[in-house]
Amino acid sequence: MKISIKDQSAISAMQAGGTILKMVLEKVASLAVVGISTLELDREAEKLILAAGAFPSFKGYQGFPATLCTSLNEEVVHGIPSSKRILQKGDLLKLDCGVFYQGFHTDKALSLVVGQAPTPAQAKLLQITKSSLELAAQLLRPGIRLGVVSAAIQKHVEQAGFQVIRDLVGHGIGRELHEDPPVPNYGSERNGPLLKKGMTLAIEPMVSVGTYEVLIDGWYIRTLDFSLSAHFENTFLLTESDSLLLT
Repeated sequence: MKISIKDQSAISAMQAGGTILKMVLEKVASLAVVGISTLELDREAEKLILAAGAFPSFKGYQGFPATLCTSLNEEVVHGIPSSKRILQKGDLLKLDCGVFYQGFHTDKALSLVVGQAPTPAQAKLLQITKSSLELAAQLLRPGIRLGVVSAAIQKHVEQAGFQVIRDLVGHGIGRELHEDPPVPNYGSERNGPLLKKGMTLAIEPMVSVGTYEVLIDGWYIRTLDFSLSAHFENTFLLTESDSLLLT
């Protein structure tokens, strides 16, 4: 496993790209209202990214046809935007996007409920998924094994009665969208590489109300039992003593 260490030039590029990505996702999330299609959201995201002088990381990646991943309800990730997918009141929408800027990628995802306040079940799922990412950020620092973060996410999620998706993981990121190391959301504290200053990681808990098993059919990935899922992701830099949020 070869894990890249970023120099100051790379870090500056990723910080700038991460700022662009945060702006884009926040704007697109604000447009996710009842009656809009996921394709319209995708077009807006691409327009904003290009206007900022960056490029969509996902578009064309291994054949993926869009700028955004737009996944609804039981869909976990990789939902393809479509003019036929019209957002409905109460949909749980996951928005996942990547930006390529000055030679480096950043990656971010968020989840939201369309057109109304979340139901109690949706609210708990969103809160636990998001707080598991926040917990990871608090633990992330040089000198620990990556498994410390993975195990903490799993424990936090399972104590709340939910499951982490196991067939999909986070990843290193930089000049390539997906780099070493893989970043599972489960496992033992003793596993994984020792974290070092200059590593950049995309950590992305994907959580299900029901089973952790998924059906994978090409890009289409959903929970096997059709239970709701949520997804939050950020890109982090390992600093001298802790971590820095890049997105």
